[in-house]
Amino acid sequence: MSDLSLRVHALSIYPVKSCAGIALAQARLTATGLEHDRAWMLVDAQGRFASQRQWPRLQLIRPSFEGDTLLLHAPDMLPLAVPLQVQGTPRPVRVWDDELTGLDQGDAAAHWFEAAIGQPLRLVRFDPAQRRLSDAKWSAGVDAENAFSDGFPLLVASTASLAELNARLAARGQPPVTMERFRPNLVLDGLEDAHGEDFIDTLALDGGVRLKLVKPCVRCSIPNVDPVSAEPGDEPGATLATYRADPRMKGGLTFAMNAVIEAGVGATLRVGGAVEATLAV
Repeated sequence: MSDLSLRVHALSIYPVKSCAGIALAQARLTATGLEHDRAWMLVDAQGRFASQRQWPRLQLIRPSFEGDTLLLHAPDMLPLAVPLQVQGTPRPVRVWDDELTGLDQGDAAAHWFEAAIGQPLRLVRFDPAQRRLSDAKWSAGVDAENAFSDGFPLLVASTASLAELNARLAARGQPPVTMERFRPNLVLDGLEDAHGEDFIDTLALDGGVRLKLVKPCVRCSIPNVDPVSAEPGDEPGATLATYRADPRMKGGLTFAMNAVIEAGVGATLRVGGAVEATLAV
């Protein structure tokens, strides 16, 4: 029996880690999260992942899909076409503490990104032959697989949390921000309380999908990057610091919840779909 009846307000994926996302009307759930989410990433010469933390201009790389191709768009450049088919030359890469195999997408892609970002970065594809699991300390007994996400298959936020933040920004004389700043995969509508997702245990969605919310998402500097201009600033981080220091995360500023998949791989999630939530005891 559920405690709350909610709706899917939005679905988004971020095909290239730390680049812009795509809002979708529907998305297929795979073992590593929504299909094509963080399936690619950029690495430096040592194979370490590239992030907006170092290079905010990554936000200006905007993806789209055309048939069996991922198109990447950058200002004043022709788009880069990347095949959706898994292919490439294996090379070692690193995401935080995880050492993985990435499939290098070739010199043409590397030259395109160097021209777009001004840094010598190479595009790699996640190799699905490997399994990268979430930290067992947080994954609630689930062998939660990931592609190149920071550490969990899905990130869940709510419209109520964004509304609260924007009300606080307005009170401080600051403009509102969009949910794009926080890069969630699933946005819930219908929660009465801001940050109500903090207290949800499980979500049940159409198609037998069951998600378990397991860890608050500690925010870095990326939400302070303007999603339109890619200019870094102080907000909304400065406002979050006034009310979102989370004792569960040793005082880290949190917004949204990381989730693992308990059931429903292969199902399709849809905007507007019903969500039944149970609260943590």
